[in-house]
Amino acid sequence: MNTQTFRRASVAVTAAVLLPLGLTACSAEASGDGAAAPAAASTKATAMTADGPFGPGCASVPKDGAGSFDGMAKAPVATAASNNPELSTLVTAVKQAGLVDTLNNAENITVFAPTNAAFAKIPKADLDKVLADKAMLTDILTYHVVGQKLTPKQLENGSFETLQKGRLTTQGSGESFTVNESAKVVCGNVPTANATVYVIDTVLMPK
Repeated sequence: MNTQTFRRASVAVTAAVLLPLGLTACSAEASGDGAAAPAAASTKATAMTADGPFGPGCASVPKDGAGSFDGMAKAPVATAASNNPELSTLVTAVKQAGLVDTLNNAENITVFAPTNAAFAKIPKADLDKVLADKAMLTDILTYHVVGQKLTPKQLENGSFETLQKGRLTTQGSGESFTVNESAKVVCGNVPTANATVYVIDTVLMPK
């Protein structure tokens, strides 16, 4: 028997042995006999919780359409934000600063995105002043962007350089995180085509 024939025979024997085992496992999961199916379901649920969006603010995200999690995952970050009505003030600010293309074309970034309510905490006169000052606005907005995709695990006790060249800090665990000890993450770990988004309840101010 030459080497090639031997290899083919080995593959055939291996397949013959493994196929019944695989069918048995599938049958046990389908029928519910044994612990295989519940374990698999439990693992899947845990993975979804660990890897997907989290936080009380996520409840307001539409279930379908461009503003849903699935819709945002397909769009670059500035476009994805424009499909979320809770981020309309941020989107206006990004457009005012001329940062739409910058954010949409960046790769593997994290955006800490203040909600409309976060901007509403700033007195209107001060907010209007910032929106009218492109340099100041750009400074503030780029402070909300980190040049890498951050996982919730990295946020537990982190310090990261921003595109503004300042640093921000993060603390927390599970589904409870703060940024710079003041802004709370209300909907975290939201994927877009080129970024991970953490929606926050307070606008961050660079030092």
